[in-house]
Amino acid sequence: MAYRELSFWHDTVAAAGDALERRPRLDGDTDVDVVIVGGGLTGLWTAWYLREREPEARILVIEKEIAGFGASGRNGGWCSALFPRSTGSLAKAHGRDAALAMRRAMIDTVGEVGRAAQDAGIDCDYVQGGTLLYARSAVQERAARADVADAADYGVDPLEWWEADHVGAAGAVGGVFDPHCARLHPAKLVRGLARALEERGVRIAEGTTVTRFETGLVETDRGVVTCDRIVVAVEGYGAALEQTHRRILPLYSLMIATEPLPTSFWDEVGIPHGRTFSDYRHLLIYGQRTADDRFAFGGRGARYHWGSAIRPGYDRSEKVFTHLRRTLGELFPAIGDAAVTHRWGGPLGVPRDWHAAVRYDRTTRIGWAGGYVGDGLSTTNLAGRTLADLLSGSDTELTALPWVGHRSPDWEREPLRFIGANAGLVAMTAADVEEHTTRRPSLIARVMGPLIGH
Repeated sequence: MAYRELSFWHDTVAAAGDALERRPRLDGDTDVDVVIVGGGLTGLWTAWYLREREPEARILVIEKEIAGFGASGRNGGWCSALFPRSTGSLAKAHGRDAALAMRRAMIDTVGEVGRAAQDAGIDCDYVQGGTLLYARSAVQERAARADVADAADYGVDPLEWWEADHVGAAGAVGGVFDPHCARLHPAKLVRGLARALEERGVRIAEGTTVTRFETGLVETDRGVVTCDRIVVAVEGYGAALEQTHRRILPLYSLMIATEPLPTSFWDEVGIPHGRTFSDYRHLLIYGQRTADDRFAFGGRGARYHWGSAIRPGYDRSEKVFTHLRRTLGELFPAIGDAAVTHRWGGPLGVPRDWHAAVRYDRTTRIGWAGGYVGDGLSTTNLAGRTLADLLSGSDTELTALPWVGHRSPDWEREPLRFIGANAGLVAMTAADVEEHTTRRPSLIARVMGPLIGH
């Protein structure tokens, strides 16, 4: 596989000298203390913090492809305090104090990622410049101002309403600024973290497929690993494992990157280095200004595939790429005919109730984390710290957070899963059309809200 072609991020780390070659495969049966299934950020952060807590532990990370192959290396580069379920939704489910504790932990995590990357000697273009959500209609403005009011009521993380003359998106009547977000280069982070772990004695076996696991045992196509503890950290790819097939739904998100744009353009649209952006439409978009002055811009719109299938061909959809480029031009007309140089995508993991979770069963000694619904660049770090505490038997503020121990319902069997997932995509598209036409908050979105964590 030409790993350099996976994304703009992989292409640029390759250009900087990372050969993206597979590490050695597992070479037969072995015995370790901890096996981590999955070489993405959840698994690697777990290994990082567990190494701090248990310096002598024999830790093995098993990855089917290469470290950072999946969403950890292909995402939008938002290291934000966003959690898949809103603070209000968490308060209804777990109580106000628990919801606020979760929000504080996510805010702290944004800074922790930057600190940990620095400690590991990783230059991942980390700059905390906040995120700006554009309101581009009266309906969106009402939603935006409601978010500001809700944040003020919770008292944890005040948001700022910016008037139209402070935002640079076409047609914006204003925007909401959230300081708790950093821009970074995801492949630099995940690839650098893998190297730093190897330097600290953690073994990473790539090109090795896990076929089954149970207490004290992980079976692979390259041998059997006996162990004391197991962590399953495969996010959307959990749909490919029989034991986690219906626990997670792989939903595709696609991205484009433009050619570098002049400083004068960025000054005109008001996007400094470190700031990410989105808006209040229902069919999600997200973007950043990269360290080399490109747009990296993505969004939803790609359909769910029957049977939770994950295939390389699904990473690309010309229809979605065309939509993304058109949307980017609508937001920032000054971009003109700037070329798109990279197009890519990949699956993210969606639990049935859109509630990310961390779990560790002290009886089976098997842990799991995931279900980030695209908010994983920071949430993986919090998951890694929490799993390290759980695996080492520590009761801490992190292990008391409301996502610890949460179990989402399994997804329905086909064809209900296919119908429901794609109907949700159609509904979000229709909700945007409805608001544009009626100039009122969408009834469709109101119905869908509880199903997607709002």
